[in-house]
Amino acid sequence: MPAKRQRPRLNLTDEQRSTLTMVSRSRTDEQRRVERAQILLAYAENESIAAIVRRLGTYRRKVERLVDKALELGPVAALDDLKRRGRPAAITSEARAWLLALACEKPKELGYSYELWTTELLARHAREHCREAGHPSLARLSRGTVSKILNRNDLRPHKVRYYLERRDPEFDRKMVEVLHVYREVEVIREQGGDPAASTTAYLSYDEKPGIQALGTTSEDLPPVPGAFDRIYRDFEYVRHGTLSLLAGIDLLTGHIHGLVAPRHRSREFIEFLKLVHEYYPADRRIRVVLDNHSAHISKETRAYLKTVPNRFEFIFTPKHGSWLNLIECFFARMAKTVLRGIRVASKEELAGRIRLFLKEVNQTPVQYRWKYGLDELT
Repeated sequence: MPAKRQRPRLNLTDEQRSTLTMVSRSRTDEQRRVERAQILLAYAENESIAAIVRRLGTYRRKVERLVDKALELGPVAALDDLKRRGRPAAITSEARAWLLALACEKPKELGYSYELWTTELLARHAREHCREAGHPSLARLSRGTVSKILNRNDLRPHKVRYYLERRDPEFDRKMVEVLHVYREVEVIREQGGDPAASTTAYLSYDEKPGIQALGTTSEDLPPVPGAFDRIYRDFEYVRHGTLSLLAGIDLLTGHIHGLVAPRHRSREFIEFLKLVHEYYPADRRIRVVLDNHSAHISKETRAYLKTVPNRFEFIFTPKHGSWLNLIECFFARMAKTVLRGIRVASKEELAGRIRLFLKEVNQTPVQYRWKYGLDELT
């Protein structure tokens, strides 16, 4: 006659039985959870502990502890290990706070040549100064522990993220002035008027300096079907100098006014203004959105503007506000197309290629439109 079971019966609800069954059949769950689910299901079906031990090839004491745990905490909670207190922390909370405060300082402020911390440097500094700071628990601090403490507090003193500070106290006012120009252009477009009949021309102007005239030291090798899928080029190159492009886009028509020059001083800017002055009818006012480059407000530029009174009106973008200038979209297009991988034999060839590009663009002009912030204007 079998011995009477000493432990109470394990009664499962439908939800508990479903959970245990799913875990017991799982191929991705932890093996110990799968085994525990199988034991509890067997015990709930009134299978003896001895039979469970034989069938699953486990130990009696393991089964008994699991059953007692399930009877006390519930079958689902018994699948996981209970949280333990573990070893007492070797590093005190005060020492961790001191280490985090160190990480928020720059190493150079503590007499090092480094601008940013490394985990090795921070650990070494903490080991050397922890006792005098009253935190001897850091005496054996390793760089790995430093990384864990920093990560746990979401602190990364070895990295730099750049931002752009608004140093122009009149940033908002100047931005609104620029946006009003773009808004006027949109109103003219919505009215469907002829840009040639407008009494005002709207330009977005800037310079693209430092366009490099690079030449190859040997001929490029063209693609060959079935053999080479791209152009092959010698790594070495020859520098022939740089050029600047002074460009303005007509916001109504998309026409690009361009001047290729060796530099972008006041004299080149004045030459560009003369080109624009000759392009438009004499009775048309020219409003130009441009940045605060010294050539735009120099003595030479102001002297030229006096010779053509009421012809030009400058609307300056705020400092660090070049993103407000629509001509930057054209420069980005230019960098990704004609200047991408360009090689020339001289600066003159580069200048000719750029002028040819401007001619090609003006054959099918693109009207760049500004959308951001226009709806908020009053």
